Amino acid sequence: MPSKFSGLLTGLFLLALGGILSAQDFTVDYRLNPARPDGDNYLSYKSAIRYIAAEKDSYDAVSGASKQKSTSLFAPIQTDIMGRATISQGFRGLLLFPVASDNVRREDNLHVYKEGDSIIMEYAHRGVAYRVQTDKNGNISFPRGGYVMRTIGYIQGQDPQVISRDFSSDGTAAGIDWQKVWNPATPSGRPVASGSNTLTGPIQNDYGDMMAMFNWDGTLQVKFENNILTITGTLRPVKR
Repeated sequence: MPSKFSGLLTGLFLLALGGILSAQDFTVDYRLNPARPDGDNYLSYKSAIRYIAAEKDSYDAVSGASKQKSTSLFAPIQTDIMGRATISQGFRGLLLFPVASDNVRREDNLHVYKEGDSIIMEYAHRGVAYRVQTDKNGNISFPRGGYVMRTIGYIQGQDPQVISRDFSSDGTAAGIDWQKVWNPATPSGRPVASGSNTLTGPIQNDYGDMMAMFNWDGTLQVKFENNILTITGTLRPVKR
């Protein structure tokens, strides 16, 4: 027989999930200059959770955080109540560049470009490379789409990333060769550096946790014009 506590916990889970799925969708309006500091960068969003929203949030140099606390408030959008990812980690990180110090953009070697009719956004954060790619119409789809990731290095504390020489000319994020990162033939399973316990990894899909209680569904429109990246649209929560 289940205990009263476990029954209560289950009830709370269902109540929380029901609240999410009956609430409003998740809307995004985003602007980023990926090449240089730009005071016009911003992140706006409304979520399926009350009070989790921001209107043109940006970086606050005084506090060293986002002015409207998007970095911390975004957590309930990214994970379910069990802490399981409901969305691509790479996409989540991409959304936070407008509300982070410009040092983050440079340290993560954010790279945005067009390849044919697709727009590609890639960066490396804490030793993991992420790539988000649109379709030929500039859309990114959820829950599955052009999201991949690969372990290529590591970081300790606030130190710079150490990147495997298999992927970087000098062992730094600035020296990353993105073609090598996304080439399946580049070896994996090798120590990042001499004496390191961290091994490089294969290319993996980055869709979030398939065991999460819900996922975000739909498409967002991406544009990259005059070196400005914009992302707009609405996603809806869907129970798994």
